Amino acid sequence: MEFDVIIVGAGPAGLSAAIKLKQLALAAKKELSVCILEKGAQVGAHILSGAVLEPRSLKELLPNVWQEAPLDTPVSEDLFYFLTQKNYYKLPTPKPMHNDGNYIISLGELCMFLAQHAESLGCEIYPGFAAVQALYNDHDQVIGVATGSVGLDKNKEKTNNYQPGMHLLAKQTLLAEGCRGQLSQSLMTRYHLRDKANPQTYGLGIKEIWQVKAEHHKPGQVIHTVGWPMDYSTYGGSFIYHLSKQRIALGFVVGLDYKNPWLNPFAELQRFKTHPLVQPILTGGERISYGARALNEGGWQSLPKLTFPGGALIGDAAGFLNVPKIKGIHTAMQSGMLAAEACFEALQQESKVQFELTSYSEKIKKSWLEKELYSVRNIRPGFKYGLIHGLINAAFETYITRGHSPWTLTNHADHTTLLPAKKAKKIEYPKPDGVLTFDRLSSVFLSNTYHEENQPCHLVLKKPQLAIEINLKTYAFPEGRYCPAGVYEIIEEEQGPRLQINAQNCIHCKTCDIKDPRQNIVWHAPEGGGGPNYSGM
Repeated sequence: MEFDVIIVGAGPAGLSAAIKLKQLALAAKKELSVCILEKGAQVGAHILSGAVLEPRSLKELLPNVWQEAPLDTPVSEDLFYFLTQKNYYKLPTPKPMHNDGNYIISLGELCMFLAQHAESLGCEIYPGFAAVQALYNDHDQVIGVATGSVGLDKNKEKTNNYQPGMHLLAKQTLLAEGCRGQLSQSLMTRYHLRDKANPQTYGLGIKEIWQVKAEHHKPGQVIHTVGWPMDYSTYGGSFIYHLSKQRIALGFVVGLDYKNPWLNPFAELQRFKTHPLVQPILTGGERISYGARALNEGGWQSLPKLTFPGGALIGDAAGFLNVPKIKGIHTAMQSGMLAAEACFEALQQESKVQFELTSYSEKIKKSWLEKELYSVRNIRPGFKYGLIHGLINAAFETYITRGHSPWTLTNHADHTTLLPAKKAKKIEYPKPDGVLTFDRLSSVFLSNTYHEENQPCHLVLKKPQLAIEINLKTYAFPEGRYCPAGVYEIIEEEQGPRLQINAQNCIHCKTCDIKDPRQNIVWHAPEGGGGPNYSGM
C-alpha cells in the first residue's frame, strides 16, 4: 500500500496534521492520500491526559466548527495550594497556569472528534495496527513503516491465526506516537537527532475519574497542588478538575528524575487522596476510570532535531509539552499543523524521492510555539534542586526575567538519578481500604486493558541477569514500584529470585523504558489493538 503521507498515531498532533494536509490539498485542488495508523483498538483507546485545553490551535485548525468539539466544561475557577500532611495553604495561581477561556475536556473524546473530521476530508484511519519498524531505501531514507505481525505465540512461532505485518510506503512519514514512541526512539538513535539536545526528562501521570456527590461538585473548578505527599527534594504535583455530570478528573504527576528507589508513584496518588483537602471531595463517590501515561517534561532544550530523511517528529513524540502551563494539547496540535504545511509545500515541489522537511523546523522557529516553550525553558529544570528552590526560580523566571534569562538550565536523564536502596529512606505506604484508596490490580481492571496472552512478551530485557544482579540487589527492585500496573514481580524459587513480567497488565505508560537504571527494559508495541481501552480519559 502506498500513500503520500503516513502518520503514526491518532493523537492530537497526528490528527491535526492529517486534517491540515487535507485542507491544504482541498484548497489547492490537489489529490493527496493520507493514512493514519493507530495501535489502540479505536481512536482514543490509548489517549490519556488531564486535561485542560487551551483552544488556540483548535480554533486555528477548525475556525468554523471548533465549538462543535466536545469541550466538556469551561474553566470557572483556578486554585493553587501548597500541602503539608495535615493542612493546605492557598497560594496565588502562577501566571502560566491561568485558565481564562480554557476548557476541561477528555482528550480521548477530542481525538474522536478530530478523527471524524479527518475521515470526512478523506483521510484513512486504521485503528488496531501498530507500526513497529521504519522502512528504508538504499540511501538510508525512510520510505514508510511496517506493521506488526499477529498470531505469533510466546515463542514467536506461527499459530493458526498468524497474519504477517504489512509494509506501507509513503513519500513522508510523520511520527505522532506520543511520549517515548518506539519508532521515534529508534529514529532518534539512527539519525542522531538528540546529539545537540539535552536529555529528555519525564513525568509519570496517574489519573482516576470519580463520580462524586452533587454537593461536592463544582463544575469548571481547577485545582493544582504541590508539596505533600512528595518530599521537598522530589518533583511532583496534583490536579483536580471538575468536569460535567458530577465527574472529577483527579491525578498525580511524579517527576521520573526522583532519587529514592522506594518511591511508589501509584501509592503516592492513593496517599494524596487521604489529604484533608481531597478526601471530602471524594467522600460518597465512586471511582470509575483509571490510567497512567509518561509525559515529556524536558521542554525547549530537550527537543531533538525534528526531521530526518523521509519524515518528521510531531507532538509529544518530539516533546512539545509546556510544563509550567501543564498543557501540551495546543502545542502538539500546532506542531502537527506546521509539519503538515511544510509537508504539503514540499510535496508540490519535490520529485517522488524521499526528502527532509527542513522547512518544518524553520516554521517552528518562527511560530508562537517556539516562543512559548523558550520563555519557560528554565522552570522545570529549576526543580532538580528541590521544591523551594524550584518555586523561587519559577517566580524569578516568570515575573522578573519573563523568560529572557541569559542562561539556559540543563536537564538530566532520569535513569541516572536513583540512589542505591541502602542509601535511601524506605517509604511505608498504608494498605488500601477499597473505598478511597485501591491496589494496582483492581485499578488496571478499570483501564479495560487486554492483551492476547499467547504472544511474544513486548517488554524485552537486553540482559535478563541485570534484573537480579543490579535492580534487585542494588536498587531493591524499583520496577516493582514505579510501574503503575503491577507488571513486574519477583518470584522466589529454590535456585534464587526470578523476575516475572506480567505483560498482559501493561497499560503502555512507558515508565519502565524510561526509568530502568541500566536502560535494560525496552518497550515494544504488542499486537495491534492490545493495551488499555480508555473511555473518557
